[in-house]
Amino acid sequence: MFETLPSQIGAAFVVIVCGFAFLKGDEPERFWAGAYILGWFASLLIQASDSILTALSLFAIDVVMLLLLVGLVWKARRTWPAWAAGCQLIVVMSHIVAFTELQSTAAAVVVVISMAGYGVLVALAIGTFWAWQERVAAGLE
Repeated sequence: MFETLPSQIGAAFVVIVCGFAFLKGDEPERFWAGAYILGWFASLLIQASDSILTALSLFAIDVVMLLLLVGLVWKARRTWPAWAAGCQLIVVMSHIVAFTELQSTAAAVVVVISMAGYGVLVALAIGTFWAWQERVAAGLE
């Protein structure tokens, strides 16, 4: 799972951003950080094998994550969930491209999914920073 340096850096990024969201974020940021961590752990557990069932399971997790983000876009009065949902939609569409076996390589699909996943985390980090700064400006923290 974490044998390579890029996977260790990615894991550290996930932990740092989600920890920042738990410490300094409001309810939407904390909710998404918790959902992201659960989805991330579920994905790590599923990736142990290489089969079509694994691919479908990862796709299902990403669809659930997209639905959670769409719910956040609808309920939370923030802009970051819309950006995160856009990145998550790219992840879901990349799974669909991989299933259709169009002329895309597996490496290209993995890169797109990884980069879009970082986009979701960057949106969360920026949204958490804005929520934190709004509380500081209001004198609540």
